[in-house]
Amino acid sequence: MCPVPTKTAQAAERPRTGERIMAAINRDPLTAPHAVRNDAILAVCTAVLATAVALLVDQGRRPDALGWTLLLAAHVPLAWRRRRPLPVLLLVLVPVVPYHALDNNHGAPVAGSMVALYTVAVTSAPRRTLTVGALVIGTTLTMNALTNPDGFVELLRITGWVVAVLFLGVDVRFYRQYVAAIVERAERAERTREEEARRRVAEERLRIARDLHDLLAHSITLIGVQTSVAAHVLAADPERLDRGAVAKALDDIAGTCRTARGELRTTLEVLRANGGPSDTRGPLAGLDGLPDLVEAARLAGARVEPAVRVAGPVPPAVGAAAYRLVQEALTNAVRHAGPEPAVRVDLREEDGALRLSVTDDGTGPAPGTTPGFGLVGMRERARSVGGTLDAGPRAGGGFRVTATLPLTPATTREGTGTG
Repeated sequence: MCPVPTKTAQAAERPRTGERIMAAINRDPLTAPHAVRNDAILAVCTAVLATAVALLVDQGRRPDALGWTLLLAAHVPLAWRRRRPLPVLLLVLVPVVPYHALDNNHGAPVAGSMVALYTVAVTSAPRRTLTVGALVIGTTLTMNALTNPDGFVELLRITGWVVAVLFLGVDVRFYRQYVAAIVERAERAERTREEEARRRVAEERLRIARDLHDLLAHSITLIGVQTSVAAHVLAADPERLDRGAVAKALDDIAGTCRTARGELRTTLEVLRANGGPSDTRGPLAGLDGLPDLVEAARLAGARVEPAVRVAGPVPPAVGAAAYRLVQEALTNAVRHAGPEPAVRVDLREEDGALRLSVTDDGTGPAPGTTPGFGLVGMRERARSVGGTLDAGPRAGGGFRVTATLPLTPATTREGTGTG
């Protein structure tokens, strides 16, 4: 027993049918699938219609054998109407013209002729359509004048049909172009959104990698130096152990670990898929954190002289970038400048920009060592707020890092470079 389709299923089927019909209307006829097969079916249908009209309408002009041959031959080219629209129209007119000249039933070939004419109008440029329309109307008027000189009403009717079919084809062509333009813009917008999403993901990954590098490199370097101090105190004279110095070194290590753990938690908040409110990440590290950096570098053995001359508050993104640049510069000085390097940190506000300079008198990295990502990350961080950075050996010895970070809102991007 066959199941009876429910009303719900029938209602669900109707939109699909409507969508298919609209897709067929909007589809470019030159790229439609199964074009020859479908056009062959259309040619047969129009031939059957022409035969019915020739037999049932105006029986006084029923075609003879030659007329039937010309009538049916006019419908054969329609099977290729979408492949070669203009040649098909010409091949249709070749038998239709003598068919009308022999004064056969004039209504029989109208359907096939209009199909060929519509195909030319819907697939050709407007100028070509107008030229073809003028040619068809001129031919029609000539044949009507020869076969029916007094048929003024018939003349108007034929001309009206030709003009209507031409306008219909041109209108459908413009409509399809309009739909294609909308689809193309939607696809382009979708591609743009995907590219923008990928770009944002790449920027976020780069920012997180840069923050992790700055944080871990700084913290691990300080922990390494402080551990070396504790080990030196333990190994220097075990019989006269300075417990206070060892305890201070261990306390410094513990403090560095706590600070690093807090900053690491703040930085990794962006990776949580179901994180809490946006304010759970805490404030951005800024210029107010520079004293802690200076103190940590001093505990690691560096002789740091800070000079901060900034009149007012700076944008959070610029403050965070300056903090990270100083942090990385001090870390490099502690690692590569040698024992107890003299480091000068200078920040000043000048000409609408924050100018930063970190110099040391050390020996620099050992020759042959593999460069890390520190300088690359510093340049990327400066560029993230519209600034520039230069770094390299000094002429009189040591290393120098300089950066210029704009303070204007047009060049800063809030929220870049979280701590």
